[in-house]
Formats: sequence, structure tokens, C-alpha cells
Amino acid sequence: MEESNFITILGLTAGVLTTIAYLPQLIKTWKSKSAEDLSWSMLIVLCTGIILWLVYGAYVHDIPIIAANIVTFLFAGMILVLKIKYR
Repeated sequence: MEESNFITILGLTAGVLTTIAYLPQLIKTWKSKSAEDLSWSMLIVLCTGIILWLVYGAYVHDIPIIAANIVTFLFAGMILVLKIKYR
């Protein structure tokens, strides 16, 4: 396997794992209809960081960074929306 293919697979795997880490929290928040234990500042800083990763990924044309952070932003954004909805 070429080194560049390995690095791409490594990046995609890291992106998938760190992205799906938010899925249990999203499901728990949705089912419990409560996001009380989630910090506003953590969610806002997280979403801001994800947007900056997206900008960076676009700038360097890195598909694993772009793809992972789009999905992560969707999950984190949905958690933020649920925090607003269930307050």
C-alpha cells in the first residue's frame, strides 16, 4: 500500500472514530429530552473549533479533515439545537 493511501486511510479512520464519539451523546440527549449536564461554553467552543477545522481542511484540500468535521459539526450542532430546545 502506498504511503499516501495509508495516510488517507489513517485520517479517515481517525475522523470516523472521533466523529461517532458524539453519537451516543446525541442519542442520549434526544431520548432523555435533557441537555442540562452539557456546558454551553463547551458546545460553543466545540462548534467554533469544528468550523475552524473545516476551513483548515478546505484550505489544505484534505478530504478526511473536511468529511469528518462536516459530520462532527452536524452532530455537535444537533446537540446544541437540542440544548436550546430542551432548556
